[in-house]
Amino acid sequence: MAIIGVDINEAKSILERGDLVAIPTETVYGLAGNALDVDAVAKIFKTKNRPTFDPLIVHVDSFERLSEFTEELPKKAVQLTSVFWPGPLTILLKKKAIISDLVTAGLDTVAVRMPRHELARELLRSLNFPLAAPSANPFGYISPTSAQHVQQQLGDKIDYILDGGDCGVGVESTIVSFENELPVVLRLGGISIEEIKGVIGKVEVNSHSSSQPKAPGMLKSHYAPKKRIIEMDALNPETDDLSTFGFLGFSKLDYRFKLENQILLSETESLSEAAKNLFGSLRTLDENPSINTIVVSYVPEKGLGRAINDRLRRATAK
Repeated sequence: MAIIGVDINEAKSILERGDLVAIPTETVYGLAGNALDVDAVAKIFKTKNRPTFDPLIVHVDSFERLSEFTEELPKKAVQLTSVFWPGPLTILLKKKAIISDLVTAGLDTVAVRMPRHELARELLRSLNFPLAAPSANPFGYISPTSAQHVQQQLGDKIDYILDGGDCGVGVESTIVSFENELPVVLRLGGISIEEIKGVIGKVEVNSHSSSQPKAPGMLKSHYAPKKRIIEMDALNPETDDLSTFGFLGFSKLDYRFKLENQILLSETESLSEAAKNLFGSLRTLDENPSINTIVVSYVPEKGLGRAINDRLRRATAK
């Protein structure tokens, strides 16, 4: 199994030789490799069993690094990054040839972000290359928000997990593109639509699922547990054996289910707390041997609630 530790030099050494390291960010843990090394990038896809038509996010530690592999930033991209970087915001920029088509799934744009987690930033500052780092989990499964989650899923396939504690945001970054200077949100995430509008005004939202996505996290079925998972509307109390069902709710229990099979994302109705608890709660229900079906209810469709509901919809998609 992988070694779990906080040794930046060990992580740096592994990455420099072309292998992979799991790293903490404020959103979820990432499976990181040298973004400029095609062989390392190929290992990411192989280790995750991720289809190569699903592009990766490239992580940097400074604005200055962007010019090495992207073209000029659009004005509104500069406005957004000046407010939300470092943080859970990813932007799509025209790429230079140094970024391989494998990273971008053949697209001429590359997804880039600057993580806020200090341990990740310290590692990035120590390297002379950026890191490609999708979530550190088998493709399609629940994203990891702790080093232990990574160990459970990929510990037998990588050498080192850089332990930065539990992730503070808990859902992936918001992704914004700027085709024809028009800002479009392609994936809902840790920065809300309201926050983005507060900086650059009107934006379009196009987070619909796709079989050939423009950005990571746009596939219809994603973030799913291994067990059957359904929306509340799909529940049939007359025929379903609710004693074997688990329930993931927002702030209120549902007494049709066993109390020990229920988890609430935030009893205080805090959307930020709910986002932080989302993936860990799904994982706990998935690992409960007395549960064979997970029922989820949606949270208020506002702020971070939009990103939470997006993940729940993709988790329950057929």
